[in-house]
Amino acid sequence: SLFTVLILTLPVLLTVATFLWNLLVLATILRVKAFHRVPHNLVASTAVSDVLVAALVMPLSLVKELSAGRRWRLGRELCLVWVCFDVLCCTASIWNVTAIALDRYWSVTRQLQYTLLARRRISNVMIALTWLLSAAISLAPLLGWGETYSPEQERCQLSQDPSYAIVSTGGAFYLPLCVVLFVYWKIYKASKFHMGGRRRNAVGPLPEAAQVKEASKEPQMVFTARRAAITFQTDGETWREQKEKKAALMVGILIGVFVLCWIPFFITELISPLCSCNIPPVWKSIFLWLGYSNSFFNPLIYTAFNKNYNNAFKNLFIKQR
Repeated sequence: SLFTVLILTLPVLLTVATFLWNLLVLATILRVKAFHRVPHNLVASTAVSDVLVAALVMPLSLVKELSAGRRWRLGRELCLVWVCFDVLCCTASIWNVTAIALDRYWSVTRQLQYTLLARRRISNVMIALTWLLSAAISLAPLLGWGETYSPEQERCQLSQDPSYAIVSTGGAFYLPLCVVLFVYWKIYKASKFHMGGRRRNAVGPLPEAAQVKEASKEPQMVFTARRAAITFQTDGETWREQKEKKAALMVGILIGVFVLCWIPFFITELISPLCSCNIPPVWKSIFLWLGYSNSFFNPLIYTAFNKNYNNAFKNLFIKQR
């Protein structure tokens, strides 16, 4: 029917848009030398995982959706490859988002200790751990932990072994979820603390002549000496407060989209093997593709909060023309 065609068009458009957008981010980072440093290496790692989701995982998922009864007709070997890359790339994407949130948190709350050299080392360690953990979770079914392919029912899915369901969902989603929620709470708390402290910075009252009648848009500092009393006053927000608010907003949106996209899928993947519940296949497909959509939203979020990316995109297209 026409309605079915329209519904199936959405995953196709999502796959193409996710691939092209993340490929654009990767091309920009590779071409612009200013992006060959922290935190753009974390962004590049995220874009790699997301572009692999669009190139290797989503097309085979689409083939499965188009088959009658959502059956797998591509054989056992390709099933194992698809499930392995599905878990690997999606888990890496989730942990890369966590690494970006941690980098923002340390850059805001530990500015003196979190130097450029320390930031580079820590970010490289986080990228390595991200891919190693993702590979360990994805390769476990290939080593015999549960079965992913059923030739009788022509079914290809994640291992339904209860122990693997607990370990995989915990390592791929629930643990990073706890980390990003803790990080956002700390960033928000630090932002509120410094904003409250700025309002209590005055040591002595300002004389009438030194009072600012109109608050300017740019941060200003007024120092007044009167009877050995020093007064410190700021109009507008300091650079650090603006940085903290921007980081809190970016991390908040990143976490919010991440949770909304993935939590329905991981709840069903955890509950289904434990209680032997039969969840309708159509809802499984909806939850799965909702999780895939997170790979499309990731580059939109972390480039929207960085004007350098927008300028680099424009320059890239201008040079191509």
